[in-house]
Formats: sequence, C-alpha cells, structure tokens
Amino acid sequence: MTNLISPGNLITVAGGVLTVVGAIAYGSGNANLSLPTIFYGIPILLGGLALKSSELPPARRVIPATTFRQQREAAAPELGKLLGDVTRWRYGQKAHLESSLEALKLWDEDTPPQLLEIEELASDGGYGLRLRFTLGAVPLERWQEREERLGRFFAKGLQAKIAALGSDRIDLTLLPAAGEHGEQ
Repeated sequence: MTNLISPGNLITVAGGVLTVVGAIAYGSGNANLSLPTIFYGIPILLGGLALKSSELPPARRVIPATTFRQQREAAAPELGKLLGDVTRWRYGQKAHLESSLEALKLWDEDTPPQLLEIEELASDGGYGLRLRFTLGAVPLERWQEREERLGRFFAKGLQAKIAALGSDRIDLTLLPAAGEHGEQ
C-alpha cells in the first residue's frame, strides 16, 4: 500500500460512510437500509479509529522498489525481510525494529530511536541497506559500542557502519563484510 492509503484509513472511511448512509436512511424512514448500515458502520468506524491511534507509517524509501530488485533477490534473504518489514504499515508498536533494538539494548521506553528512511545500496562489495535513525534518548556512544554486533545481528556476514549526522541522527549502513560477497 502506498504511504497515503493505510489500512487504518480505509477502515475508518468505510465505517464513516456506512454510518452516514445509515443515519440518512434512518432520517428518511428507510428501516431496511438504516438498521444494517448503522449496526455495521459504527463498529467498523470505531475499529478504524483504534487502528489509526496505534498506527506506525512505513519508513521513507529513498530509492524506488524496482531499482535493486535483482541484487535484493540475490542477497541475503534477511535484508529483504528487513526492508519489507520497515516499509509497511505497523500497528501497536512505538518504532520500527522495536524488538531488534530492545535485544541490542538500543531502546528507550519513553523516547525510542525512530527509523526515518531506508535506502538500498549496491556496490562491488554487494547489496546492503542504509537506515537513518533519530537517536531519541539513546546516546550515540551506545550505538557505537554495538557497531560490531549490529551487522551480525541482522544477517550473517554483514558489517555495520555508523555515521553520526549531527547530534540527533545517525546512518546505520549494513553491507557484506569483506570476503563475504558471493559466498552463500
């Protein structure tokens, strides 16, 4: 789905339309139409609003999905899963990669790091990803301490590089470690 049309938006609009149609039918004395539309419309509307309240939009994708399709399919399947996971609508989470960041001890319950964008990379070294995060309340030093572990965490044979972008943002680049390209 596109960034504008989330499941929460679709369900909210559908529930709102059914509720309005039911109210108009009730006002015009059409009981056959008003009863089912109101009884279905209101719960659907409330369900959509509940989804909207816990919605996490996809991370911005810098490069179109079709650009690195061949490299993505030939690379480690974990990177494709990671990309697919952060570029879809999520519900009931505070941030993308919440459980991964918790496991890596890069999580703060009140102000967690937020994934802003993701970019696919392809070079002579192989296929990789660049993830841009706001740090939240997790200090840059903690990210740097776990830099070596970050690559191994997401997929075997990856190397992570962290680049600070000012005081509140970082780029986490995941690329195949030297000597890992072409081995599967």
